[in-house]
Amino acid sequence: METLDDLTLFNLQLFQPRQGYRYSLDPLLLARFCQKVKPVGSIIDLGAGCGIISLVLARINADSSVVAVENNREMAQLIERNIQHNGLADRVSKRVEDVIQLRNSYSDSTFDLVVANPPFRRPGTGKISPRAGRDSARHETTAGLSDFLAAAKYLVKPSGRICFIHLPSRLAEFLSLASSMKISLLRLRMVHNNAGSPATMFMAEFAKGRFSEPVVEPPLLVRGADGHYTDEIWR
Repeated sequence: METLDDLTLFNLQLFQPRQGYRYSLDPLLLARFCQKVKPVGSIIDLGAGCGIISLVLARINADSSVVAVENNREMAQLIERNIQHNGLADRVSKRVEDVIQLRNSYSDSTFDLVVANPPFRRPGTGKISPRAGRDSARHETTAGLSDFLAAAKYLVKPSGRICFIHLPSRLAEFLSLASSMKISLLRLRMVHNNAGSPATMFMAEFAKGRFSEPVVEPPLLVRGADGHYTDEIWR
């Protein structure tokens, strides 16, 4: 069973599982975070799910081409349906492949922007969902964080950018891996549910083959004191 959901801000309608993994705020925040990365011609989305980030980025970057990579065949079928349903087949394509195999499919330094909203948790950690399909999207399976970062470094051009969203509990690991791979942090932004809560996510922009002082941006607050979404979240 599926639903067809409106994402009117980006003039999109997306098919997604009714009971399996469904997108939340994370991919929308990451897509907006990527808006500061310009110009963008070629984009690859690692672990694309139903294709939401790929399709939003295609709307935001009118002259871009996007590849949505997903190793789950059922989700990849949804990506294809979403591409066709939204009339973006001329600029968005899907690839059914594991992240760790992408070196066999693409040359080094192919894309201007690599984005990823990867599974957040290591195997055996966190809560187990009774809904089929949710845990494979939440927990690392064949590819772990280091594999996603290594693939991103391989795929991005020296002049390009890498953008990830992930959990603060893995920030130290994330930065250590990036440093060991000689990927430089350019921007970091923490996401908080409200002004009094600890960070629930972070978004980071990286580049390879260069060094600059990282910019830590103001925190992104999802809700205000009244419990409602902040103006920035609505935008």
